[in-house]
Amino acid sequence: MKNVIDFDISKAEHYFKDVNISELEARALRANEVLVSRSGEGNGFLGWIDLPVNYDRKEFQAIKEAAAKIRSDSDALVVIGIGGSYLGARAVIDSLSHCFYNSKEAIEKEEKRPEIYFAGNNISSSYIADIIDVVKDKDFSVNIISKSGTTTEPALAFRIFRQLLVDKYGEAEAGKRIYATTDKEKGALKNLSDKEGYKEFVVPDDIGGRYSVLSAVGLLPIAVAGIDIDELMRGAADERKHIMSTPFNDNEALKYAAYRNVLLEKGRSVEILANYEPNFHYIAEWWKQLYGESEGKDKKGIYPASVDFTTDLHSLGQFIQDGTRIMFETVVWIEKARRELFVKGWEGDPDGLNYLGGKSFSEINFNAMTGTMLAHTDGDVPNFLITVSELSAYTIGSLIYFFEYACGVSGYMLGVNPFNQPGVEAYKKNMFALLGKPGFEAQGEELRKRLN
Repeated sequence: MKNVIDFDISKAEHYFKDVNISELEARALRANEVLVSRSGEGNGFLGWIDLPVNYDRKEFQAIKEAAAKIRSDSDALVVIGIGGSYLGARAVIDSLSHCFYNSKEAIEKEEKRPEIYFAGNNISSSYIADIIDVVKDKDFSVNIISKSGTTTEPALAFRIFRQLLVDKYGEAEAGKRIYATTDKEKGALKNLSDKEGYKEFVVPDDIGGRYSVLSAVGLLPIAVAGIDIDELMRGAADERKHIMSTPFNDNEALKYAAYRNVLLEKGRSVEILANYEPNFHYIAEWWKQLYGESEGKDKKGIYPASVDFTTDLHSLGQFIQDGTRIMFETVVWIEKARRELFVKGWEGDPDGLNYLGGKSFSEINFNAMTGTMLAHTDGDVPNFLITVSELSAYTIGSLIYFFEYACGVSGYMLGVNPFNQPGVEAYKKNMFALLGKPGFEAQGEELRKRLN
């Protein structure tokens, strides 16, 4: 059976003419062995490897039941989390939903489901106030996602929306509309959830946030959006089986990991993930966190960037075509559009586009993609092409696992621990000090001197 993901290096092949492919394969397989044997750094965070086939079926059913309840009693769901606690869910929901899925018209086209809003991913008072405007007069529920319950951005948002629920429904009823995805044993949110009786789901101990989308962290909001989470997991499970059983020459994930490292060694330190479907935007945002946090350490790594084509061809296209040659592109092409439109003729041809009469937008988009790849490769930008058959729960599950697995292998090839993120703490310590958090007074005084 043909895999739903295809990886093609033909538009970058000449960059590898001097590469010993057998040696490259051996390097990739060594990194792969470190990953699957769990013998490398960060091996305490590899639960995602077997998650698609080894997940808690009882919790999975509870997620479905909670999603059904939210769909039945809520007009809106506010998902509170930051980083991996929201990007994965938003990526899947955006990729598989109507482009304007919170609009009345979009909701009416589907089985009843609530509007979904994401909070706790910034500290903008305007953003939070705008969400309050939208949900305050609706029946709504909250899914707070935080392992500790003390991460600043989601904790602040939760204070606001918990109080909004209490003011609207009273303490007891508010507690029935709060769903906490948190540590199974400890932490501020776990303690509060136990005390208040919130419905609880588990952030796994052995899975880092950026790898957690196929756990309860992502699955509850995804299920609320009406997406088939069984198919999502089936796609990931089939991709896992394919990767685990396929030799290097036919193994898309291992080849992607290997060849991107070769380009880094040739001075291409920026990878641009390019797509041609607006629904794919947040998949790229999730991918940027996955690769940025996994590889960007020890003064190493490929900087992950993204573009939405053809939109960004009219802004960043000039730089990609003619700017500094520090980049390569990984283009994701979706073969089958979710919906299709065709161009009709226009009497008199006032816009000069009648030559496109009878063509589908997908055909035009495909030619824009292939034409852009040719132009960029002519401009000395290596291009990889990842082709996915369509956007469905199954294929997105496959793609998530593909990127996760390739990231683990790539990180070990690079010589870093792909499963920690020590640099993320630096800004937090400075912020705490400047805000006067107890225990940070001396550091705060020193920082204020620097600012003056």
